[in-house]
Amino acid sequence: MHGHHHAHNATRAFAIVTLANLAYTAVEAGYGFATDSLALLSDALHNLGDVLGLGLAWGAAVIARRAPTDRHTYGWRRATLLSPLANAVLLVGFAGALSWEALRRFGAPPQIPAVPVIVVAAIGIAVNLGGAWLLRDGAGGHGHAHDLNRRGAFLHLLADAGVSLAAVLAGLGMLRFGWNWLDPATGLLVGVVVAASAFGLLRDAFSAAMDAVPAALDQARVRAWLEAQDGVVAVHHLHIWSLGAGEIAMTAHLVRALDADHDAFLDRVHHGLDHEFGINHPTLQVEFGTACGHDRHDRAPHAH
Repeated sequence: MHGHHHAHNATRAFAIVTLANLAYTAVEAGYGFATDSLALLSDALHNLGDVLGLGLAWGAAVIARRAPTDRHTYGWRRATLLSPLANAVLLVGFAGALSWEALRRFGAPPQIPAVPVIVVAAIGIAVNLGGAWLLRDGAGGHGHAHDLNRRGAFLHLLADAGVSLAAVLAGLGMLRFGWNWLDPATGLLVGVVVAASAFGLLRDAFSAAMDAVPAALDQARVRAWLEAQDGVVAVHHLHIWSLGAGEIAMTAHLVRALDADHDAFLDRVHHGLDHEFGINHPTLQVEFGTACGHDRHDRAPHAH
């Protein structure tokens, strides 16, 4: 019930942030075209990229709530792993376009009215920080916070706030000192920020899509914890991967010398894996005998 409530809140947060950013992007682009400010246009283009990314993340969050079927037995949770990949590719494309236009303008920077740049960019700081605050619960830590989908959106919004701050500073520099070169310089800065954030997101999203162990987990620590459980003499076939939307799966074979407390043992291990590591979909196969497998009696996999 708690998971369903969290998923509903996540979807609502994506909807609010996406619509708010779309409205602000339209306003910023309008002022950017009216003033011919690359600082505003580049920030609007960056925000448009994030709106598209947030829209993908919103759609992925909705799809992830679909119930499992006979064909898709885990449901559609992995949609939240594909969304950050598409988001990162969009950001890379925008970064290249912005950087090219900024370099082209350095030779003859146009005269830009500074006050609209300052006011509109200041509004952007408030909009982006507000959106990041709504998505803050998915930005790091254990459990549902392993959600790359929300993390990607959260980091983009923080980056947008930083870019808007740079646009405010550029506007102040143009207003006070007449430094028109600050407008294309801000556009170039946007391109660098976008490229840097996209690279990290692309790397993490690709790793998750390839079923890598989540970055926040140390597989050696999980193995050592399992080996330290009562009666366990060996651990093999240990696999850990992300299902998406903050859900982590694990499979493992445990060799035990004891058989007396089988069900209680599994309950303790399942609870401990969730509590210690945020692994909430473990599947364990318990084998009784020695570490080498002699006189082993295999039990059917136990899913929780």
